[in-house]
Amino acid sequence: MHILLGCGLATNTISQFGEMMTDHRANILLVDDHALFRESVARFLDSETDFKVVGGCATIDEAKEFLLANQVDLVLLDFNLGERDGIDFMHVAASIGYQGKVLLVTAGVDGTSAAKLVTLGVAGIFSKHDHPDMLVDAIRQVLAGNVWFEQNNLQQIIDSATAEKSRRDNNLTDREQRVLVGVFEGLANRQIADRLQTSEGAVKAAVQQLFQKTGVRTRSQLVRIALEQYRDLI
Repeated sequence: MHILLGCGLATNTISQFGEMMTDHRANILLVDDHALFRESVARFLDSETDFKVVGGCATIDEAKEFLLANQVDLVLLDFNLGERDGIDFMHVAASIGYQGKVLLVTAGVDGTSAAKLVTLGVAGIFSKHDHPDMLVDAIRQVLAGNVWFEQNNLQQIIDSATAEKSRRDNNLTDREQRVLVGVFEGLANRQIADRLQTSEGAVKAAVQQLFQKTGVRTRSQLVRIALEQYRDLI
């Protein structure tokens, strides 16, 4: 059972530290200023075989030190962190070169902040009010390179985002535009293919074209591009 003490490693992870080099599970760090929430989530996720909680931090400074010293694949991030917030964390994470994923797990975030978090690289927003089993699905989606946004989050982001470019370039085909909308909605390639009544291979090709035309490499970055340059599509 993982019990998180301060911002240290989970207790049973400490005793197995030597095995971490051969462990292929995804390492998850919890950043939340409520110790009870961190411990509860760690216990819940402990039963999953494909990822593990390796630590929990109450502050951004603690999280920074932990990320500098440990390999982390995914950060589960609360938005409200005392005097600082998730936007501050994203700036700090970028400053130290953190390359992993970030999934916001919060009781609430306003639309303007949600849009800012997306532009900073957050791969999804999960509500603490949702069922815990959905959190497992969200984690797996984000770790797989997809995005996770519920409909209300999408609407908040669409309504509140300030685009860096007021008009989109007219260099996307109709299929690429429709695939981009699907990516923004968090759909997998198969789901987009079903919607467009085409093959999954055709969708994969369209995604690769989107990567090439927009100059990005991940689906979460495509979400940012959709907000900044193709807002009228979504």
